[in-house]
Amino acid sequence: MVWPEHWLAGEPKVMARLIVVSNRVAVPDQSVPAGGLATGVLAALSGPDGGVWFGWSGKTHESPSVEPKEQEKNGIRFVTIDLPTANFDAYYDGFCNGSLWPLHHYFPGAFRYAPAEFDAYMTVNRYFADALVKFVREGDVVWVHDYQLIPLGALLRERGVKARIGFFLHIPYPNIAVLRLLPTYAELVRDMCQYDLVGFQTSEDLDGFNSAVKAVFRSDAAFELDSIGLGGRSIGVGVFPIGVDVDAVAHQAEEAAKNDEQVKRLVQSMLGRKLLLGVDRLDYSKGLVERFASYQALLKSSPDLQGKITFVQIAPLSRINVTAYGDIRDALERAAGHINGQFADADWTPIRYLNKDFSHQTLSGFLRIANVGVVTPVRDGMNLVAKEFVAAQNGDDPGVLVLSSLAGAAQELSGALLVNPYDNAAVALALQQALAMPLAERRSRHESMLNSLRANSISDWHESFVSRLTA
Repeated sequence: MVWPEHWLAGEPKVMARLIVVSNRVAVPDQSVPAGGLATGVLAALSGPDGGVWFGWSGKTHESPSVEPKEQEKNGIRFVTIDLPTANFDAYYDGFCNGSLWPLHHYFPGAFRYAPAEFDAYMTVNRYFADALVKFVREGDVVWVHDYQLIPLGALLRERGVKARIGFFLHIPYPNIAVLRLLPTYAELVRDMCQYDLVGFQTSEDLDGFNSAVKAVFRSDAAFELDSIGLGGRSIGVGVFPIGVDVDAVAHQAEEAAKNDEQVKRLVQSMLGRKLLLGVDRLDYSKGLVERFASYQALLKSSPDLQGKITFVQIAPLSRINVTAYGDIRDALERAAGHINGQFADADWTPIRYLNKDFSHQTLSGFLRIANVGVVTPVRDGMNLVAKEFVAAQNGDDPGVLVLSSLAGAAQELSGALLVNPYDNAAVALALQQALAMPLAERRSRHESMLNSLRANSISDWHESFVSRLTA
């Protein structure tokens, strides 16, 4: 941790804290999905200095207390607040996932805007700010995460917080040509410019943000390589692709493959067939409908593979109150039924579609035993499943990753078979190539991707961001 200059001048030193703020907190002993954000935040706070994770408890109340709840585990303080019931649905299912999520993932057809939902979004962000401002003390460093809390930095500034505040966007940032669909885009761009450092997953996302800043501020914005000058202040910007802990994933996957009962059952049920595996949250950005169609194309074009492969798609339910997610669930159930109805035999089910959660340990074991990892989102900020598949594999006999070129991970994992997820025939061909790939080529591709993961691990991600924020 870097000390503020006035402390180095001889004034009393108080230990600086890293305060991570996100919409949801993975509180110990509670069931919160271990997504990319949770993985990254826990890694950032697991150092010797510890830290604080501040965010929503997962509960709503008519009149929630403004006093946060606190607990500590392994040196990390988990600080949570409840949110007001009256605003929550319009904030979360409304503006966050009905406006921002589809727009940032280039789905204008799923985008909607309602002024009342934007008002709820701002109300909840003010609620976060009012609770957090009582908690931040001199010398703290605040790191805000993701699209649910874009205005938080500006709201903290309004309340007199002078700490260094950074923001990291885990999802894509669209080009201004798409962002303009949002009536309030200029307000949110201005809010993002109140942070000291703004980080993105890819250079394409940074380019999108720069296009938005240029559209809003025009000639008042001065663009440098890693900063934007605005009104006499400099906003740091940069690309910080999130990674994984390679050794931890590999160890967990190996242990799960040996000892996890559900992994053993899956292996036994395969009866020697090759396993193609997809693991995704149920979301239209994951390209699952297109993926099922590609698998169907594979079975049609390669009848010799029928009865010799099984595709397992794990897709836990998410955001079930948003109409678009109910539609995607129905479409996938119909597609899976159609594929099985067309190709299944008495002793073979071509596709297994599972709408259920598994523990991260079990999923690691599934990734370990898969012959082909199928990661084909139609748009994704990063996609850590792709990276975890590589880390989980047995290097002596690795599987093959088929990866969408529209996922952020594609910029690092050149050893994967890169595909356009909308091209069913091309994806089917890549799956066929993956299943037939010789061992030497599989090893070579896996080694190159593993080297990329080690060169940009989860610790590199948070250390590089916090170092720049505190510099």
